[in-house]
Amino acid sequence: MTGRRPERLAEQIKEEVSLIISGELDDPRVGFVTVIETKVSPDLKHAKIFVSVMGEDQQVAESMKALDHASGFIRYRLGSVMRIKRAPELRFIHDDTEKTAARIEELLSEEVQKAKDDDTSQVE
Repeated sequence: MTGRRPERLAEQIKEEVSLIISGELDDPRVGFVTVIETKVSPDLKHAKIFVSVMGEDQQVAESMKALDHASGFIRYRLGSVMRIKRAPELRFIHDDTEKTAARIEELLSEEVQKAKDDDTSQVE
């Protein structure tokens, strides 16, 4: 299937899944989860949902396990809310881009500080 339909559907799925997770999912293992991006296959049968999870590694693992466990419920709710004939299979993927970006920023700041310190010691 070509055209913009997979893109439009991906955006709608992103919004609806975010609402379902925050409002209807009553699993205490699910921590602070943010839906970052959704990619839908061209045949609209599969959707990869990239999520960011706040917390320690163990909390992230528990939240991902809970999302995988609740994927059937989320898919069912998604189908009824969006009124589509067949809701795509959902696959949740942890996206740690923000954590990686923060670490890179921290390393760059340290290098800038080292460079400033070196310049100051050379002037004296």
